[in-house]
Amino acid sequence: MSEQKTTQKLRSQDWFGKEGKDGMIYRSWIKNQGYPAHQFKGKPVIGICNTWSEVTPCNGHFREIAQSVKNGVYEAGGFPLEFPVMSLGETLIRPTAMLYRNLASMSVEESIRGNPFDAIVLLTGCDKTTPSLVMGAASVDLPTIVVPGGPMLNGRFQGRTIGSGTDVWRFDEARKRGEMTEAEFEEAESCMSRSIGHCSTMGTASTMACMVEALGLTLPGIAAIPAADSRKKMMAHMSGIRAVEMVKENLTMSKVLTRGAFENAIMVNAAVGGSTNLILHLLAIAARIGVEVNLDDFDKIGSKIPLLVNLMPSGKYLMEDFFYAGGLPVVIKEIQNHLRKDTISVNGKSIVDNSADAKNWNEEVIFPSSKPMIDEGGIAVVKGNLCENGAVIKVSAASPHLLQHKGKAVVFETIEDYHARIDDPELEIDETCVMVMKNVGPKGYPGMPEVGNMALPKKILEKGITDMVRISDARMSGTAYGTVFLHASPESAVGGNLALVQNGDLIEVDVPNRKIHWHVSDEEIAERRKNWQAIDLGYNRGYIKLYIETVNQSHEGADLNFLIGKSGSEVNRESH
Repeated sequence: MSEQKTTQKLRSQDWFGKEGKDGMIYRSWIKNQGYPAHQFKGKPVIGICNTWSEVTPCNGHFREIAQSVKNGVYEAGGFPLEFPVMSLGETLIRPTAMLYRNLASMSVEESIRGNPFDAIVLLTGCDKTTPSLVMGAASVDLPTIVVPGGPMLNGRFQGRTIGSGTDVWRFDEARKRGEMTEAEFEEAESCMSRSIGHCSTMGTASTMACMVEALGLTLPGIAAIPAADSRKKMMAHMSGIRAVEMVKENLTMSKVLTRGAFENAIMVNAAVGGSTNLILHLLAIAARIGVEVNLDDFDKIGSKIPLLVNLMPSGKYLMEDFFYAGGLPVVIKEIQNHLRKDTISVNGKSIVDNSADAKNWNEEVIFPSSKPMIDEGGIAVVKGNLCENGAVIKVSAASPHLLQHKGKAVVFETIEDYHARIDDPELEIDETCVMVMKNVGPKGYPGMPEVGNMALPKKILEKGITDMVRISDARMSGTAYGTVFLHASPESAVGGNLALVQNGDLIEVDVPNRKIHWHVSDEEIAERRKNWQAIDLGYNRGYIKLYIETVNQSHEGADLNFLIGKSGSEVNRESH
């Protein structure tokens, strides 16, 4: 068989094209799997980065997705090699998957750089698998395409549609109020998660899928396709074909991930009602690829974009409905006048051009821009003496009457303190109070868990109250809802002013004016700081020690400080 010719030297030929001892070793050992030389000599080698794992249920179908990608690579004349990296299952891993996002990104980066790949296909699904893979790949900067694994099919329970994540919070509140039995609560488990795939709401996993499509890292229309739909495998096949073509075009990640691409992702996230977690991940990806993006950009660029997608937790429907309505291309077409058109996606066209023929098949699911669900649905960034570097709130998931509010602080020093006291009948709290949780930021937990949407006290829920103002340095699940101020920076564990808040302090939030104010004098703050001591986190070895010592604050993306930027794909030294 003749070898396929490409327009530039293939990176993989520094391995498989070598003469002498080293070339023999590289070729000989790859042959022990039954590959004849013509498959890998002179053909683009496509690395398939697979996050399949039985402890990552969202990605449990990725063996089949990987095979579809391989079929496409073979069809296009390439040679696919699948490799595993650390897989982060949001639902099982403790203390939080976010703690290991940066570790997984290191695994991805070094796996790509150290192996004979000409292009990469990233198989992403569960929340942190998407940013960790994109961050790692960005630091190497080869031609790269993403294949999101897809959401679950709609859940069905007692004759109605239910959504993974969002209805967990609702059912738990109903159980506490005595409106749902333990047997019903258990039955809902199976009804909620009835197919392969990640969360069916516009939680973080779906937000990340929309993010990579909006960035231009996927083929158009792939984000919303359910995992169980055969069209997901078809798109994976086509992505394999496209990966080979990208090698010939030398279409690297840095050519796709421009400042305009990040601006588009911020605006699209606002239009779909995406998770606040996008902020941390997009900031980290931008820093890896070398594009300037800061926290204020999410407010300046995205906060005025209308909310168009009527999905839980901000709305009614789920990702399966979103796909049937036309998916992300419809949203992109509706807000095209806001978007940057001087960008390219992995197919060489802009996301606007890719969406030109999109049609909206259900305006109850995707609202037209002329009649949006909410006029301004983006994420707001508030600043003040409680968080000088900012805190964020998902306005579309908040209660309008609480966006301007003043109340007395009820303080929980740690997550354990919260769990111990939240349902204590003697807890001095009512619905006018502001719940504050400390020491749940990047260093303080460590790992910045999704606990910012603190469940309300049972005695408040029994009054029929379902929302209160909550503030912390934590994150919250993209499936969650409420008037929740998150990512307060600097975090309490490093001595941010949040650490000094005491019970009874007045806290005022004013989202329309982007302010958050702690009604304590500068003199009192200084006096309290004299007596403040950082808590002992208790980690003295291993990755977690490294993480605590080097992690950046949330307004910087919570990456490890020594991972900022990229090292490229060149490896000068030999293996043998």
